Amino acid sequence: MVDDKMCVGVVRNQLMARIDPDVYEKVLNTRGSQEMDFTGRPMKGFLFIKPEGVDMEEDLEYWVDLCLEYNPRAKSSKKKRK
Repeated sequence: MVDDKMCVGVVRNQLMARIDPDVYEKVLNTRGSQEMDFTGRPMKGFLFIKPEGVDMEEDLEYWVDLCLEYNPRAKSSKKKRK
């Protein structure tokens, strides 16, 4: 979580990356990435990165940078208390 927004994490043995939806199609299926699908339909802007896609420090840095670049523009899904 960065600024109360999902940013990047690990699910089982894969990296979960929240990236700019405008960049999503460009990087989908590259560098070990695949659609993130929890509910039976892909979540646009969210990817799973297989271990081979982050086996080098530069690869991990690439994905984390994409996530952090998008985070200030990402919408928060956190409900605000009144």
